[in-house]
Amino acid sequence: MCAVQLSSVVMHHYWGSPGGGQLVCASAAYSLEKAGYRPALAGTFSFDPSTYEKWYGIDISGYKVYTFRLEPRAFGLLSRAFAWMPAKNAIKETRSTILFTDEGTYEPLRKSFEEIKIIEYVHFPIEASIKKDYRSLGFYYKDDPYIYSRYGKFPLNVYWYIYRKLISRYLRENPFESANAVMTNSKWTAEVIKLVHGDYPVVVNPPLPPLMKITSDPRPFEERKSSVVMLGRFSEEKRYDWVIREIAQSLKKEGIRLIIFGGAVTPTQKGYMNKVKNEALKLGLKVSESPEEGDVSIVPNASRETINAVMDSSRAFLHATINEHWGIAVAEAMARGLPVVVHKSGGAWSDLAENGENGLGYEEPQEAVSALLRVTRDADAFRKYSMKSLERVSKLTLDNFSEKIKETVKKF
Repeated sequence: MCAVQLSSVVMHHYWGSPGGGQLVCASAAYSLEKAGYRPALAGTFSFDPSTYEKWYGIDISGYKVYTFRLEPRAFGLLSRAFAWMPAKNAIKETRSTILFTDEGTYEPLRKSFEEIKIIEYVHFPIEASIKKDYRSLGFYYKDDPYIYSRYGKFPLNVYWYIYRKLISRYLRENPFESANAVMTNSKWTAEVIKLVHGDYPVVVNPPLPPLMKITSDPRPFEERKSSVVMLGRFSEEKRYDWVIREIAQSLKKEGIRLIIFGGAVTPTQKGYMNKVKNEALKLGLKVSESPEEGDVSIVPNASRETINAVMDSSRAFLHATINEHWGIAVAEAMARGLPVVVHKSGGAWSDLAENGENGLGYEEPQEAVSALLRVTRDADAFRKYSMKSLERVSKLTLDNFSEKIKETVKKF
């Protein structure tokens, strides 16, 4: 007799572009397969699974996909509320016994499939952003300058209102009561979840993509240029404009170039990139799209080869986001042996820099400048934090992530 194939479903609202959530869910699919549960992929918009091997080095092209077969992206925020619908079809057709989801909107699935085991991976507790009950924690959308600047005025405030209503309709109340296992990306996020829900999840750091190789022989300090690298999509929360205003001129005075790599595909991203450029020009800084020219290089949509080459020839990585839940760009920089300077908040500080053990931190601009000068001027400091970076990311492998998923599944 043939053995019965066990099945699972991985649910994510939007699989169509590379990002931290997509990496986690692709890694979960890989891990569930390793654990003996053939995964199906569920989401709202249609997408091409074969792109994941190009993006991350994770092959999910052989898995069945359940979506609405829609292309429009205009209402992407609302798609979070409806990801459970394709997932319901996937569970029913594949007779799956495990659901992995990084969306909290699975309450209808829990009610429809009482026997299914649910693993919820919480990137950030959405309740803290949308429910007034948790406003004292400081993450409510009206108190978040990035969310409120985008959705605080008409007509997008109406869009945000609809989003909050829809999310609340399908959102489970407490993940520790609704799911069989609750995971999160960092110790910092775990603390926020504890404040919201009263319990600690299991911290499972996202892996480095297999395509992101950890360098075994970082270039010596003496062969590197006096340059600082930043990486991340062009959006307000990355605070590139703050870096230009508060830090770039001080770096210029010390002969240090600033190189900003960022994704700029959508009109919003392109608009923010132009805002950053204009800030630099107003301050009299020379701006270039070439990584090799100008006081400030602003380079949109660069290839991974270009980014790695510049990281390998620079002396520091700067991350300016406040309360970053994890910080995949920081991990990628560490994999190239770069010392990292991050804001003293979020998962980048708690889990990657490990509160100063593996990287330098700051709160005020001058602290950031001092930290950058330390690793760009002092060869011993550079070597120390370069090795600390490599030691830390050596643990962020797909196989280590997979083992934690397998251990969890074995308990079901």
